[in-house]
Amino acid sequence: MNRFAFFLCLCVCLNSCKSKKGVVTKRTRSTRTVSSTEPRFTKHTSKSISRIIKNAQSFEGTRYKYGGTTKRGMDCSGLIYTSFLKEDIKMPRTTGALSKYGNWVDVKELQEGDLVFFATRKNSRKVNHVGIVTNSRPGYVEFIHSTTSRGVITSNLSERYWYLAYVQARRVL
Repeated sequence: MNRFAFFLCLCVCLNSCKSKKGVVTKRTRSTRTVSSTEPRFTKHTSKSISRIIKNAQSFEGTRYKYGGTTKRGMDCSGLIYTSFLKEDIKMPRTTGALSKYGNWVDVKELQEGDLVFFATRKNSRKVNHVGIVTNSRPGYVEFIHSTTSRGVITSNLSERYWYLAYVQARRVL
């Protein structure tokens, strides 16, 4: 019992010797350089954006196929990849990579050609679905995407399912 009391007093003394000051770090401004993996934004005309949307719409009705990029089957990121590639614009192939590509855009500022990202898995906010905005005006956003159940379709962001699953938007052009 005596040893236990001594050990307890020793622990209390050692713990009370800790510094009470928090660590203060100084924030510095850093410059950001663009690497070769990041997009280089150029001024694209509305014609090229509308051609990208038309490319995506040409796949409307195409069934879903994981990893697909053709009329025989298409997944969501494959639709984006293929639609932009037809205009000689190289994009990342996966939804995860696309979600980090381009500049973040507020939902109120969406324009045609922007990418919209969703988390469709239960209890998860990790992005796993993407679409291209085809029509946008205040309070109304349409986007084309490839769903597992209905293939390539156009949906509205105000639909309850998509509204709740929405995570972010990116502008790549």
